[in-house]
Amino acid sequence: MSLLFEPLSLRSVTLRNRIGISPMCQYSALDGVANHWHLVHLGSRAVGGAGLIMQEATSVSPEGRISPADLGLYDEIQMEALKPVVEFIKLHGATPGIQLAHAGRKAGCAVSWKGGGKLPTEKGGWQTVAPSAISFKPDETSPRALDAAGIQKVIDDFRAATSRALEAGYEVVEIHAAHGYLLHQFLSPLSNNRTDDYGGRFENRVRLLLQVLEAVRGVWPENLPLLVRISATDWMEGGWNPEESVKLSAILKTRGVDMIDCSSGGLVPDAVIPFEPGYQVAFAHQIKHQAGIPTAAVGLITTAQQAEEILSSEKADLILIGRASLDDPHFPLHAARILGSDVQWPLQYLRAK
Repeated sequence: MSLLFEPLSLRSVTLRNRIGISPMCQYSALDGVANHWHLVHLGSRAVGGAGLIMQEATSVSPEGRISPADLGLYDEIQMEALKPVVEFIKLHGATPGIQLAHAGRKAGCAVSWKGGGKLPTEKGGWQTVAPSAISFKPDETSPRALDAAGIQKVIDDFRAATSRALEAGYEVVEIHAAHGYLLHQFLSPLSNNRTDDYGGRFENRVRLLLQVLEAVRGVWPENLPLLVRISATDWMEGGWNPEESVKLSAILKTRGVDMIDCSSGGLVPDAVIPFEPGYQVAFAHQIKHQAGIPTAAVGLITTAQQAEEILSSEKADLILIGRASLDDPHFPLHAARILGSDVQWPLQYLRAK
């Protein structure tokens, strides 16, 4: 059997293979509540053979949503709506995961197919928050810099959302500290010019992420895995860089994190990013070997052979697919056929195997 279809154990959870569905925003919720779209979207990828189904960035607070159509986990109604989704994923042999997020200064935007721009308050937008009053784009209203009470609320919101994720039945939690959202905004000097304990030197810029991690790990059971997604680089001079990512990842390993999900970019709109097949894999490789922690590779990984090579060359431990999964919900089943691995298909689909 190929490496791609070997099981992967993280604490007490064993993924049936090393293919995960990357968290991809669907912008299809109403008041943060999941609906039939989310059940079919996530459920079809469980049926399609993935080992891990990572639910899209799910906001820990109303003001943390990227758009008004984001999923949320800040009330009980939202939690109850997610239970059937989790149950279906498990029923079909996949492991349900959830990415918990706060968009910070990138919150309050239109959905992607309506341009994704910042919404004015009269059209459904809201006052955003950030480490510093620096807007994502020059023509946008500045976010409000978080004070001590605001920072504590963020920590408390992540803790509460994690408790709801556990009650809903998720078996993997990922803290979203990438793509220019709130926790990433604290990490990078390009968006954080604070002069208190949360700004300036590296140890201060990582403080909020570590406090959120402590809060999450405090309510997330020891036997269940915890991931952190980071942007390994801002792709911008003077920004967050791969060396800091290695340093942070080594710290996260000692604080109860089981895997680093290695993405990049998203902090500033004018970064020049070399979009090409596997353009972020080198970061997963560097962090895996220099920080000594398992990593997930993501970003334009579109073929079975490409995914297999990443694993066989020990560049990462888990492959996350996004766009390729949108194109083909059964990517894992088809990849198994290509790689000569005999995997179980849904009984209802055996005629097509």
